[in-house]
Amino acid sequence: MFRRIAVACVLGALAHHVHAQGHAGHQGHETAFGRKGDAKKVSRTIEVDMSDAMRFAPAELTIKQGETIRFRVKNSGKVMHEMVLGTMQDLKAHADMMKKQPGMAHDESSMVHVAPGRTQTLVWQFTKAGEFHYGCLVPGHFEAGMVGKVTVASSGAPSHKH
Repeated sequence: MFRRIAVACVLGALAHHVHAQGHAGHQGHETAFGRKGDAKKVSRTIEVDMSDAMRFAPAELTIKQGETIRFRVKNSGKVMHEMVLGTMQDLKAHADMMKKQPGMAHDESSMVHVAPGRTQTLVWQFTKAGEFHYGCLVPGHFEAGMVGKVTVASSGAPSHKH
């Protein structure tokens, strides 16, 4: 019995540490995919819809490096969904942790939880060029394909958007 409690405590502490490291952006810290944006400096607003078909619409976004985006995230489904920004590695690690500890509270500036029929706002500045992702980490949703891709074009690169 003691061994199980000790293991549970160690795993819980490790999960909290990994979770905190995975979302260092919650206090304006720079992450691999940017930082919390200033709502007064929003470049544009992007509407994102989440559905019970376990999909985001749009599923792909192109953003210019340095842009601050206001995401208006709507849950058009009947179950809780969330939008979590990050690298694919971060999202996979976080999704695995959520499966092991589904009741774990997580609330960072790089994510938004949206109740059915509601809309929430997330403001994020994409400071680095590259390929990043957003996913719903409610247990089972990410694995069902509820993930999208963000391509951040280098500020020095010409835009190919038509």
